[in-house]
Amino acid sequence: MDKEAFFHKFVTFTTAVHEVTFDLTKDVRPEGITPVQYSILEYIAVSQPVTLSQISDCKNISMPNTSRELKKLTEKNLCEKLDVAEDRRKQFIRLSEEGQAMMNTAFERIGERFLDRIKDSSVEELEEINRALDVLQSKVFHSDK
Repeated sequence: MDKEAFFHKFVTFTTAVHEVTFDLTKDVRPEGITPVQYSILEYIAVSQPVTLSQISDCKNISMPNTSRELKKLTEKNLCEKLDVAEDRRKQFIRLSEEGQAMMNTAFERIGERFLDRIKDSSVEELEEINRALDVLQSKVFHSDK
């Protein structure tokens, strides 16, 4: 296998993933929430509970900026911090009820767009996509953390 061609195919794929993600998520961000804040909320929604450093690492935001954005989100009652009993210096962050409801609404709209995007796929194609997603998740997009 030509590894360079294989890698370029992967780069093309990941670029397409970003483009499709943009299409699926445009206009779902609630008013009063910045793109960075929405990105943080989306990460928390799928990974909660998370730590400040996990958010900072995943979103490539400095710790001070992550902390500042989380403070704003907490003030908007969209997320909350929980103390970790084993380590008082550590806090977990999760969505508040209001934040969870907001993200559920956003994911519902994204889900509708996704289903519309694949509406012409056959059952066999949907099964193939499902298997491909499983392979990509387990072999490429898994976390070593």
